[in-house]
Amino acid sequence: MPENPRILRVVLLGTPNAGKSTLSNQLLGRKIFPVSKKVHTTRCQALGVITEKEAQVILLDTPGIISPVKQKRHHLECSLLEDPWKSMESADLVVVLVDVSDKWTRNQLSPQLLQCLTQFSQIPSILVLNKVDCLKQKSVLLELTAALTEGIVNGKKLNMRQAFCSYPGTHCPSPAAKDPNTQPVANPQRIGWPYFQEIFMLSALSQADVNILKQYLLAQAQPGPWEFHSEVLTNQTPEEICTNKVREKLLEHLPEEVPYSVQQKTVLWEEGPSGELVIQQNLLVSKESHMRILIGQKGHLISQIAQEVGRDLMDIFLCEVHIRLSVKLLK
Repeated sequence: MPENPRILRVVLLGTPNAGKSTLSNQLLGRKIFPVSKKVHTTRCQALGVITEKEAQVILLDTPGIISPVKQKRHHLECSLLEDPWKSMESADLVVVLVDVSDKWTRNQLSPQLLQCLTQFSQIPSILVLNKVDCLKQKSVLLELTAALTEGIVNGKKLNMRQAFCSYPGTHCPSPAAKDPNTQPVANPQRIGWPYFQEIFMLSALSQADVNILKQYLLAQAQPGPWEFHSEVLTNQTPEEICTNKVREKLLEHLPEEVPYSVQQKTVLWEEGPSGELVIQQNLLVSKESHMRILIGQKGHLISQIAQEVGRDLMDIFLCEVHIRLSVKLLK
């Protein structure tokens, strides 16, 4: 730890599939968190660590905020409801991520997200408009910024001409210092949050875009002891990273509800004679039809998934990885 360490705990909030894990991976510079186009890839709170010079930023990548109705309807774990709220209790800064390419959700913050922001209104927050590279008309960003901030950033009315800086990798600086007497008030009709301190417009896939946000986060770190060694990237165990990576590929390759019903069990984890990591994981399914889908014709699909997982784990663990996936029917 340096002589003058600084630390910042950041919570990433957003609807399912807003790009929270993709953004976290870019900020970390390594694909630690599982990512897929299907919703609910992140099943529980995951933690990543960025350390540069004297500053350490701890990223809490939460599951997408959902309603209790959706949790019951889709038989999802209670952790999907509870973890975003638990994360807020230790946060120094909240990053609200909005997918601007999703026409159904981009025009307003969800009631659950607004409820979370209102309950923890003492915690500073910033707005990140993600996937701006998918927008054909960049003028849409003007409308979205006005709606999602209620036209107010950092306690001042937003001058939309000033706010709309040139994309890509846009950081729109706040107009002025926040009025300390401004207190958030619960509003049942509210669709935006007028207490954001900053706005960022970026593509989480672009390292250059994300680096602007990363430097901002590092600059916000306050004096205090580090929580992790400078070489630590995550609090997840290697086994958890492996399980998450397999689940990412299952979500990517399997249709509809099939990947959500697969149970994973690691049965072998050892170092081979040449220092390689040898892993065997059983994938347990309840239906023979699911078993056939997962194995694929002549075993091609399960073999492809194992190869992709192995390549990704080599990039993460920086060593040779041999992984075998076996599909079994639950008895």
